[in-house]
Amino acid sequence: MVLADTSIWIELFRRGRFKAELERLIDTDQLCIHPFVVAELACGYLPDRRNTLVYLGNLNQVHPVRLADVRLMIEARGLASKGIGLTDAHLIASCLATRGTQIWTIDGPLRRVTESLGIHATPPF
Repeated sequence: MVLADTSIWIELFRRGRFKAELERLIDTDQLCIHPFVVAELACGYLPDRRNTLVYLGNLNQVHPVRLADVRLMIEARGLASKGIGLTDAHLIASCLATRGTQIWTIDGPLRRVTESLGIHATPPF
């Protein structure tokens, strides 16, 4: 499974980038989303807002990890001061807890961390 982070979706909605890659992942049932990504996207402008949020909510979802476990992961994996935020840490924790799931991002700090953890997804898919 490939978890597209907020940066990928923003590029799709603003510039139409990554449409083919996302469609391929959807067609092969390999795309997933985290509820925090949907919530982050809901904070901003979305085309056809209501339908877009319903669509995103219907994608395969990875399960959030408890905050206490995310905090433990941050310490255990040495992720403090790496330039990632709480949502990024949640995405990482969910991917580590869901075997075979990788994060697709164009965010520099998150990309570096996911590469170091072996959970970075790179197109083509």
